[in-house]
Amino acid sequence: MDPTGYKRQVDRLADLRRTRDNGRVGQTLDSLRIACQGTENTMPYILDAVRAYATLGEIIGVMKDVFGIYQEPTWI
Repeated sequence: MDPTGYKRQVDRLADLRRTRDNGRVGQTLDSLRIACQGTENTMPYILDAVRAYATLGEIIGVMKDVFGIYQEPTWI
């Protein structure tokens, strides 16, 4: 494994966040949050966020805030 791979990826992510339209990203994530809170199909909103260069972590973060994290029940 390339030892500089991690740094290269972190730099690419920082560059993306610096050069994208962060206002548009915020709008698409807000629209996704509203869709998640309702009964709409969320896929078009996810695709809009991806097209605005929202990261996977940002998209998942919105969905975690609305839906929470599933934990399988344990049986003893």
